[in-house]
Amino acid sequence: MKRLNQILSIDNTPKGKPKKNKTRNSGPIEVSSILKFFSIVILVFGIFMIGSGSYSMYKQANKESTNSKPVIYVEQTAEKQVLLKVTHDKALSKITYDWNQEGATEIPCNGKKEIETSIELPTGTNTLTVHASDINGQEIEYEKVYTLEGEITIDIEPEGSNLKITASGKNKLQYMTYRWDDEEESKVDINDTDIEQTIEIPKGQHVLTVIVVDVNNKTETKEQEVYGVTKPKLDVTTDGSDFIIHASDEQGITKVEFIINETEKYRLDLKAELAPEDRKEFEYKYPLHDGENKLEVTVYNENDLTETFRAMFNK
Repeated sequence: MKRLNQILSIDNTPKGKPKKNKTRNSGPIEVSSILKFFSIVILVFGIFMIGSGSYSMYKQANKESTNSKPVIYVEQTAEKQVLLKVTHDKALSKITYDWNQEGATEIPCNGKKEIETSIELPTGTNTLTVHASDINGQEIEYEKVYTLEGEITIDIEPEGSNLKITASGKNKLQYMTYRWDDEEESKVDINDTDIEQTIEIPKGQHVLTVIVVDVNNKTETKEQEVYGVTKPKLDVTTDGSDFIIHASDEQGITKVEFIINETEKYRLDLKAELAPEDRKEFEYKYPLHDGENKLEVTVYNENDLTETFRAMFNK
């Protein structure tokens, strides 16, 4: 009976008092703290994303502004006149225009963002080319063909190493004059509605001025810058066993090509092998074949003008 009482006395916790629990309650207070933490994280992340996006948009806009190009407007305002207008959101650095790539005329910019000027239309069919660039080096080109029928039309174009002047009029043409730079004029009588005149081009850079007058004293003038070049000189001889190529040019021979009997083709690239001063006079030997040698030799100079020699040599 004593042992039973001892066993029963092991649990003597007073009734009505709950036992202490070491594990805390994970109720509404902790959930609220977690929600607040994640709300702050999301808010900070959102602010970062908005700021990053805004900066990217700013950089893109700034890049687009840097890469923007000038805008060119050309409008025909009169029968013989066009208005050229160039605008930009940055300062313009250079504007040029030319007719038929015959020499550019530069329009002063002086750091302005908008430029206007009037350009006279020449008679005939001509191509106007306009170039504009800004201070960042961004540039643009405009090109348009204009046709203006006048009383007299003058065209100037190269013909080999010479120059061909063509003139036509609605009425008979009396005469034409032409001069190089400020030299004395040369006069050609016409007495027809059309004329073609071929003239020799002097060496170097020059300005050609052509004036044509018709029977009603209507006058048309055209100026054009011309760079005069000459063809290379070529001669081919034989000493009985070889044929010898003699070539010369003031600026230098760049290439020699020769064909023997229409089948054997050879090419010498002098520009890759010799300095310019060593190419002004050139000589080359090549053995003749037994029997007939139908030979064709062509030499090229720095301006890509050519001279060709053809001959038949026997060995």
